[in-house]
Amino acid sequence: MTVAAILNGKGRDVIAEKSGTLLSGICKVLAEKGIGAILVTDDESRIEGIISERDVVKAIGRQGAGALDLPVGDVMTRSVVTCTENDSINDVMTKMSQGRFRHVPVVKDGKVAGLISIGDVVKYRIAQVEQEAEHMRSYITTT
Repeated sequence: MTVAAILNGKGRDVIAEKSGTLLSGICKVLAEKGIGAILVTDDESRIEGIISERDVVKAIGRQGAGALDLPVGDVMTRSVVTCTENDSINDVMTKMSQGRFRHVPVVKDGKVAGLISIGDVVKYRIAQVEQEAEHMRSYITTT
């Protein structure tokens, strides 16, 4: 199974902000949308970075409440690991585990095509395992 299967189920909408957005504004969007990360993109939808709840906590831990007045470009993670729709879900899980992050942007032709989280991956894998178990039960009862 590939990343495309997850995106086809959850949708391809991505919340993105510009690097000049204040961290306080980022926190507001994270809370309102109930999400854990926001992509930071340029005007052509190319990824400049990603800001996660973890990045926010680190910034406040280092600089105190004043960090909320900083532009997100000052505190975002700049080296963003990405994937494509054709990547396998197992490959993406490996990237997430090795890099210790929970969100991976999906890119196509250098532009953002979606965003998947560890929650999306787990939900998809659980559904897959349940479907396999149902097929096994069905097979056993018909033989």
